[in-house]
Amino acid sequence: GTTIVAEGDPATHFFNISSGTARMVKLLPDGRRQITGFASVGHFLGLAVSDSYSFSAEAIDTVHYCRFSRARLRELLDDYPAMEKRLLEVASNELVAAQEQMLLLGRKTARERMASFLMAQSRQGVPCQQSRAKFGLPMTRGDIADYLGLTIETVSRTLTKLKTEGYIAIPTISEIVVRSPEALDEMAAGEA
Repeated sequence: GTTIVAEGDPATHFFNISSGTARMVKLLPDGRRQITGFASVGHFLGLAVSDSYSFSAEAIDTVHYCRFSRARLRELLDDYPAMEKRLLEVASNELVAAQEQMLLLGRKTARERMASFLMAQSRQGVPCQQSRAKFGLPMTRGDIADYLGLTIETVSRTLTKLKTEGYIAIPTISEIVVRSPEALDEMAAGEA
């Protein structure tokens, strides 16, 4: 629950997550929240081009991160040109993720959203779009609902249905086992 970055604060630093998971949150004037993403090992936070942070980042579990001064960023990039290339790759990946999230929220069914989310989580930290059969979900069902634009009840019902149909197993509240990754991929793409 610790806030790493607060929406609206001066963007004086950027951060790189070295362990744990954080959620990126936008608050609406009426108090509702939209989770725009989850950041885990290797993700950067606060690479805003504006003078203030456009979102908040909150720790979901124990998070360790490195903090860098934005004022010194230019010097660092001059000294390490490969880092500038890496940050451009990160920004490009963030753009693709934002476009996928727009599709997910705008056109996919609850079932397709959940399949997309589970497959994305199974690929976190795994090279070449491979997936893990078993992975942790440190976020709450409420976090997942706020990310997918669903209610908590819909998230729970959809997970239960995917489990009953044999696509996944749920050994603990914070663990998922994907039994049929090909079928979940098809479902996420709207082909099932």
